Amino acid sequence: GFADRAHVASAVDRRRARWCAACGADDQAEDLLAALRSIEDAYVQWQRLTRGGLRQLQESLVPLFERTRVQRVYCSQLVPGLLQTPDYTTALFTTIVEQKGMPDDIAQAVPARMARARVLREGDHRFAFLIEEAVLRHGLGGLDVMAAQLGHLLEAMTLPSVSLGIIPFGANRRQYPRENFHIYDSVQVGVELVSAEVTITAPSEIKLYAKAFETLAGMAVYGAKARALITSALAALDS
Repeated sequence: GFADRAHVASAVDRRRARWCAACGADDQAEDLLAALRSIEDAYVQWQRLTRGGLRQLQESLVPLFERTRVQRVYCSQLVPGLLQTPDYTTALFTTIVEQKGMPDDIAQAVPARMARARVLREGDHRFAFLIEEAVLRHGLGGLDVMAAQLGHLLEAMTLPSVSLGIIPFGANRRQYPRENFHIYDSVQVGVELVSAEVTITAPSEIKLYAKAFETLAGMAVYGAKARALITSALAALDS
């Protein structure tokens, strides 16, 4: 049962801690244990969740989103999930189901993702979103879907809980585009890979992602300049 697995995991962690002490690496024990637990759990968790379909995956993240006070999100390819429209999400989920051969529960998964976005308006939450300008021009779902999605971004920028930064094509880059990642307070990081979403809990690795986010944020534009990039992408849809 769960208690037995927890007891075994605790015993294994104690052995690993003793091994660190024997190697004179006491100061690295916390990082090493967190990294090992992440490696052991990440892919198993992803496989389990995707076997259950996209709706289950969306709903599984609700407790994490609700308890996180400050969420920092960087996306280099897609509009962040919390800022997506239903049609954009439908187009995205359709490609995921086709590529990964997952159960087709798109009709249930899209409302689950939309419901998750209530954290933008409820509770004491703050969100810092960073996207590359290319996200505005990828055309996922076609012209009408992208036009509505870009309009939705303009609306989301007005929310008190939301900060949206866009890294322009011509930015003086001090950090090249990265994989999509989410930082939940300073507790964990979710990194989106092709084969899995990896959860990182090692403090030193979280600090690396926080530093990367800070650097990327320094290259972004906000407010009127960010709105100008969105309206420019909207205009390009009509050209």
